[in-house]
Amino acid sequence: MVFLMYHEIESPGRPLCQGAPGYVRYVVREKDFRAQMDHLKHNGWRGVEVGEALKFDPSTAALTFDDGCATDLLVAAPILREIGFGATFYITAGFLGKPGYLTQAQLRELSSLGFQIGCHSMTHAYLSDLDEAGLRREIIDSKNQLEQLIGKPVEHFSCPGGRYNQRAIAMVRNEGYRTLATSNSRTNSADTDCFELGRVPVMRETTLRDFESYCHGRGLWRLRIRESLRHIGKRVLGNTLYDRLRARTLHG
Repeated sequence: MVFLMYHEIESPGRPLCQGAPGYVRYVVREKDFRAQMDHLKHNGWRGVEVGEALKFDPSTAALTFDDGCATDLLVAAPILREIGFGATFYITAGFLGKPGYLTQAQLRELSSLGFQIGCHSMTHAYLSDLDEAGLRREIIDSKNQLEQLIGKPVEHFSCPGGRYNQRAIAMVRNEGYRTLATSNSRTNSADTDCFELGRVPVMRETTLRDFESYCHGRGLWRLRIRESLRHIGKRVLGNTLYDRLRARTLHG
């Protein structure tokens, strides 16, 4: 089954959290998001949170959102509730209260509506770049902060920027999380390691036809080719230099 990865949902008249091209390409318009959810509903799919998705029912699609943008509550949640879908919202704890992101009160409201809250680190640092203390801050301290805010266990983690390594996996596993979600475009099954779950990015350029194919696990090889090229670039250049050069290319 497929785990879909969203970020910010663009609402008319509302400024985005960031304006950089590398960020905007991951922002889905509200009308496109609604069309995608309607497509799932009308074709017999159920949108579910990560916890339920671990049953790997082929008629379900896991809906996940990274970062903790305010549109999680203001745009995505009302659409999902309208059609009876669940979802997991991975929150970057250190972003709470920043312009465009959820406030603490909004996070509690999102949780009270029945949506699952996961962790997307403390500061959105790349886990593969961190020492032990840094990993503890991003994986453990963020979990504790979110649990205190919502009064519920936070059992699911997603990797910022899709960057992780075996040290990060070990800490996530050892600190009470049930899953770790990556940004690797592949489907999941009962045989998948729950600490390296694949997710398929839904992007601004994703057409409804592409979306339908992804939900059936088709056409993911194209995404994986691009991912492989990016991974090579990151290994050769390092995360910081790679991101700097990529930003210049997108701006150009």
